Amino acid sequence: MPSYTVTIATGNQWFAGTDDYIYITLVGTEQCSERTLLDKPLYNDFERGAVDSYSVRVEENLGDIVLVKIEKRKYWMQDDWYCRYITVKTPSGDYVEFPCFRWLVDDKEVVLRDGRENTCLMFLISQTLQ
Repeated sequence: MPSYTVTIATGNQWFAGTDDYIYITLVGTEQCSERTLLDKPLYNDFERGAVDSYSVRVEENLGDIVLVKIEKRKYWMQDDWYCRYITVKTPSGDYVEFPCFRWLVDDKEVVLRDGRENTCLMFLISQTLQ
């Protein structure tokens, strides 16, 4: 069962951290991962200035990772979160970086591209033609 390592950097700004639930979906050229809650037991995730890593297990290889969907859902009280970037390490050891540099507010999903625009465009075209 392949495993991807997802590393997320929270901003250093005041109140950048969050206690809300953070979910991720990895989108590859072959398929997508399940929506995965990023949480370490007995650990305060996504604190101001923190860089946290999580394992995302999938049934089959996803192909080249072209998008990530990051989702924030309320835990207790509404709590904004500033995400600097997300890095995905593939089972083959390659790294793909997804710059974010934005506040996630309310209960919303944000889609981030990896910056390889041609790869992303070809993926979206192939999905449209199917």
